[in-house]
Amino acid sequence: MEKKMRFGIKSKIIIGYLIVIVCLFIAFIVLNSQISSLQKERNFIIDHDIEVHDLTNRIEKHLLDMETGQRGYIITGEASYLEPYNSAASSWEKDYNALYQLLNNNPNQQEKLEKIKGSIQDWIEAAGEPTIALKKENNTKELQQFFEKDPGRQYMDDIRSQFTSFRNVEKKSTETRATELDEKNQKIKIGLYGLLLFVTLISLAIAIVLSNSIVNTIKEVTQTIKRITASKGELKGRIKVRSNDEIKDLGIATNALLENIEERNWLQTNIAHAVTMYQGIASVDKLAEKFLFTVSEMTGASFGAFYVREENDKGDLFVKQAAFADRKGDAGRESFLIGEGLIGQAALEKRTLVINDVPDTYQLIASGLGDVKPKSIFIVPVLFEDEVIAVIELASLHELTVLEQELISQVIETFGLTINGVIRRMEIARLLKESQAMTEELQAQSEELQTQSEELQMQSEELRMINEQLEERTKDAEEKSFELEAAKEDLEEKAHQLELNSQYKSEFLANMSHELRTPLNSILILSEMLEENAAKTLSEDEEEYARIIHSSGKDLLALINDILDLSKVESGKLDVLLAEMNMSELPDQIERNFSHVAEQKKVQLKINKAQDVPNIIHTDEKRFQQIVKNLLSNAFKFTDSGSVTVSIQRVADHRLTTAMRTVDTDCWLEIAVADTGIGIPKEKHQLIFEAFQQADGATVRKYGGTGLGLSICSEFAKLLGGWISLSSEVGKGSTFTLYLPSLSNGLVDYEKVNFAYEEVAVSIEEAEPEAEITEIDHPVQPVEASLPDDENVFQDKRVLIVDDDQRNIFALKTALAKQGMTIMTAHNGIECLEMMKNSEPFDLILMDIMMPQMDGYEAMQKIRGELKLVDLPIIALTAKAMKNDREKCLEAGASDYISKPLDLNQLFSVMRVWLVN
Repeated sequence: MEKKMRFGIKSKIIIGYLIVIVCLFIAFIVLNSQISSLQKERNFIIDHDIEVHDLTNRIEKHLLDMETGQRGYIITGEASYLEPYNSAASSWEKDYNALYQLLNNNPNQQEKLEKIKGSIQDWIEAAGEPTIALKKENNTKELQQFFEKDPGRQYMDDIRSQFTSFRNVEKKSTETRATELDEKNQKIKIGLYGLLLFVTLISLAIAIVLSNSIVNTIKEVTQTIKRITASKGELKGRIKVRSNDEIKDLGIATNALLENIEERNWLQTNIAHAVTMYQGIASVDKLAEKFLFTVSEMTGASFGAFYVREENDKGDLFVKQAAFADRKGDAGRESFLIGEGLIGQAALEKRTLVINDVPDTYQLIASGLGDVKPKSIFIVPVLFEDEVIAVIELASLHELTVLEQELISQVIETFGLTINGVIRRMEIARLLKESQAMTEELQAQSEELQTQSEELQMQSEELRMINEQLEERTKDAEEKSFELEAAKEDLEEKAHQLELNSQYKSEFLANMSHELRTPLNSILILSEMLEENAAKTLSEDEEEYARIIHSSGKDLLALINDILDLSKVESGKLDVLLAEMNMSELPDQIERNFSHVAEQKKVQLKINKAQDVPNIIHTDEKRFQQIVKNLLSNAFKFTDSGSVTVSIQRVADHRLTTAMRTVDTDCWLEIAVADTGIGIPKEKHQLIFEAFQQADGATVRKYGGTGLGLSICSEFAKLLGGWISLSSEVGKGSTFTLYLPSLSNGLVDYEKVNFAYEEVAVSIEEAEPEAEITEIDHPVQPVEASLPDDENVFQDKRVLIVDDDQRNIFALKTALAKQGMTIMTAHNGIECLEMMKNSEPFDLILMDIMMPQMDGYEAMQKIRGELKLVDLPIIALTAKAMKNDREKCLEAGASDYISKPLDLNQLFSVMRVWLVN
């Protein structure tokens, strides 16, 4: 008979687990495959759809660049506008081909793309290239006819509509893919649950089969054991097992056990009794006494001692805790060190010692009738976690049998745990209390986490709602983006128009300045000559007429200059030239300029300058002088009696406001011009600083003026980092105060000063001046204008006048001829060059700038370059007087520069300098 193959329980369990693992592995592969597919679809939606939208936007941007470049070129004629057009024309097809290739799985969208491409090409052929070609040919008429119909706009509208339809389809396609992805995700979830259910059922089936195979066999063994047990001590029955596995081995072992059952019954009973007898004992002493009494009773031992390990300074020490049959406490020594005596040696070696040949000197066992020598000694160590925690010594009147020794050894095996448990009971109780406290804390944390979980769930719901709102706002933002783009284009067009308007205004003012100054130049020169009446041919009335003409001309010149200055300030083209200015000369300058005015109006002029005013400040002296002159002119104009007082002082540190301290300056100056004139109503204080404004119509009729002076002063003060304040009362006079910093470190940001203007003005007006004021008492005397004696300088000098205006030529020729000079004239640059080549050398040239055929700039360049006349004095005369005219004239070759209308004294002074040099 063949040997039956062995199929153990372990093998059955392993096979069952393998089947479950295989099922789980298959489920994992299926699930991973589905998740990978889902991931690929999600990546396709992200990459594909974003790329489609990106390429669509880029094509639209190229088309917009082409349209913008086309229109810019047509409007301006600048070739630079064709660069974005050409660049976009060469780039949009690349993006189109990439988009077309990206949609190779969507023929409908490719068809729409082809229509869009056709529309773009139609726009290029019908509106883009033809209009550019017409512009290159400068065919304005056909361009105008083309844009009256403007077929390109319809193409553009069609293209935008087609792009919108294309995007809508792509958006719906994206939403469809997302929906399919959600459905597939739901299917995967259902499949996952199905796989889990399937694996669970397979596992349960395997568990049932294996358990039945094992349990049925065990039941057979159990029934046999029960029959043996029920036989009341009859141990002849044996277990029969049919399976060839561990159960069969159990039956064989059980049968072998039955053979020793009677012998072991005693052992098991006593072991059970020994184990149960020390339960509930909390003291080591009582435990030791109970153990010695019980073991002695079981084994017949007549004498015993129990030693427990304690730690002290000398090391581990085994101390006697209990004794059996002790006679007055003399049962053994009180303590042993490790390795000391048999007790110490047993602890050291961790082994049981059995001594049957007891020496005669061994302690006797006492009884009521006498002392008896023991036959056997049994010393056994008690271990816990491989460490000796106690040692037990027993002495018996007979030799302990192997069964008794085994009984003691088996009881000792678990007795170490009992001893350690008793020793550690208090510590366990303490740990239990700590554990209860931690449990309560964990419970509180659990409740807190539960609360946080509920809050997170609520926040998740709120985030979902916010996400929906954001999606709606995103749609609104896209619509508004298109609207803003259109508005941006309109603003750019308007900004360009404004820039052109500003340029036209500047050119207009320059040309008007030239046209006004040219005849005004003749009027001033001739009227001045008539006023002098050198030949004494005019009557007094005629001289007065000449003075009135000359005065009116100067007023007109001042008005022109005011308008030009105001225009430059408004356009931001007025240069500020910072330099050192000598404040010690200011009182003398004011007296020279206005003492004759004060004498004519019979008004007293007072000039007060504080001692702490620095001698040198840094500012634009020209603008500063203009402000002071305007303020003084106004003061004398509106003051019929009384006085005009000029006070110059330094603003004390304690009067400086926060805004003034932020300015990087050495010091602040306060120049106040006070008069006793008509005064200004409080409600008009702000109005008079506006251009072309005065307090009221009566003021204009009575005193005249344009209303530009204070406006210009205010703007100049802002450019210099300061401001002008006004304090006035009707009928009592006015005080205009100029606050100005010394700008040694450059210009300041006026916005910082203007931001706190009212605070600064109020604080300074309320503060009491502490600087010591020194009144400068100057006698008011009339200043007589006289021309220097230049006969020796001008006599027989050859002067060439180059000007296209016969009036200017006549005026200059007449004035210069009276000085003994020889005058030659030319009407433009070409005549000037011809005369210089064919005539004798000239001593000086008066060169006008604005002339036909060849202007003064070109003529001066040719005189210096072609004719090599580097040292010939050339004085440039221009009526345009715009920004940088002086620099342009000097750069072209002029020796000096005078703006029209000409002041004869200034002209003679400049000519004298260059003729002498």
